[in-house]
Amino acid sequence: MKVTEKKLPDGRYELTAVAATAEVAQAFNVAHYSFLANMGVQVGPGQTPEKVAEEELGIVNLDMVSQQLAVDYLVPFAVDKRNLCPAYPPKPILEGNMIKRGETFEFKLRVTPKPEYELTSYDPVTITVPAFKFDEAQVDQQVRQVLESYATYVRCDPHPLGENDAARIKVEAVQGGQPHKYLSTEGRTYIMGMSLLPEGFEKNLIGMTEGDTKTFSFDVPGAEEGAGPIECTVTVLECQCKEVPELTDEWVTKNIPMVRDAAALRGSIRESLLAEQQAQYREMQLSLAADELGSRFTGKIDDEVYEAMRETLMQNVKGSLAQQGVQFDEFVAMQGGIQQFSMMLMVQARQMLVQGYSLDALFRHENMDLTDEDILAACRAMNPADPTTVRRQMEGNGQGFVLRETAGRLKANRWLLEHANVVIEGQQPAPAAEEAPKAE
Repeated sequence: MKVTEKKLPDGRYELTAVAATAEVAQAFNVAHYSFLANMGVQVGPGQTPEKVAEEELGIVNLDMVSQQLAVDYLVPFAVDKRNLCPAYPPKPILEGNMIKRGETFEFKLRVTPKPEYELTSYDPVTITVPAFKFDEAQVDQQVRQVLESYATYVRCDPHPLGENDAARIKVEAVQGGQPHKYLSTEGRTYIMGMSLLPEGFEKNLIGMTEGDTKTFSFDVPGAEEGAGPIECTVTVLECQCKEVPELTDEWVTKNIPMVRDAAALRGSIRESLLAEQQAQYREMQLSLAADELGSRFTGKIDDEVYEAMRETLMQNVKGSLAQQGVQFDEFVAMQGGIQQFSMMLMVQARQMLVQGYSLDALFRHENMDLTDEDILAACRAMNPADPTTVRRQMEGNGQGFVLRETAGRLKANRWLLEHANVVIEGQQPAPAAEEAPKAE
């Protein structure tokens, strides 16, 4: 992509970008998947977005309906190309030209650069935190979960089956006059209360015991129209109970080859939990330090910036709710209604903006600069298991400027905490620190 810039009298930058035909094609490819995802349509293995759009939505020209998404995909690449950091995402100016596959595409952007603010003080902050405590009971709980995952069901004394019992059962099932091959079995363990089968099946097992046989029918929720109920005959072959293994060196050696004994397993679990909780404790301290620094923020944040941040938060909430299968309207009602929810978003938007601008100010004040390790540190904060992929994806999607901003704020936040006066609840505060040295 070729991008030129011109600084305007009002302080903004006007960018003129020309995307190559290959970049236009990639933009459309990504836009196709985004459009279908927004419509709640998935592209399965071996399918193409174009085919799915035609079959599921009746759309014969997917390029046409996803043009705006394709343009939006190209915008951050133009910003990143000029190493700018906008105050809010700029909107493309098309001037009548349309994006078309197989052609270059020119568009303009007017970028409002991120403003620079100052703080009332750059002295070390003071925060009060609870003492770090590690609960050893969590190790026992984790060990039990490991052992539970290796539990088996064995025969026990016959008794009437209750809501949380288990039994080995034989099932002969028929639906529509044909054997039901997935439900029929000569013998398998069935655990009550786990809703493995519809309620109509389980309730008929209540009270049965070893040797009992019962014939009944039950409906399957969501079955195809006209499928009819399932007729089945169930025989309880034996009552069963769960048997959880004991944690012994012999059991560990047999079932977890990479661990030498029971003590090593407990130690490994403890080490993992401790590291996780220490990381959470440090994140809490970083957040408190950033909040305290934000109390020194001065200046006015433009309405456009507020609105852009509010919209970002709104989209994040909707995306999270969609993944959980929760309706947005229901969630808003649980928060006290749309007015209360909107107020909460605005408060959160201001807090995030103030924190970010305050950390930017500290970064500049201490003459910090970004290194490659700082970039990777930000990627590790997002995905500790695979920071390299995070970096490749963000830079590959034109989000390099976002990554650099995130890395700079993280570096400033960590520096802030390292030089802070951290008071542990219930302890006397340490003497105020002398003026902190400048960052190298």
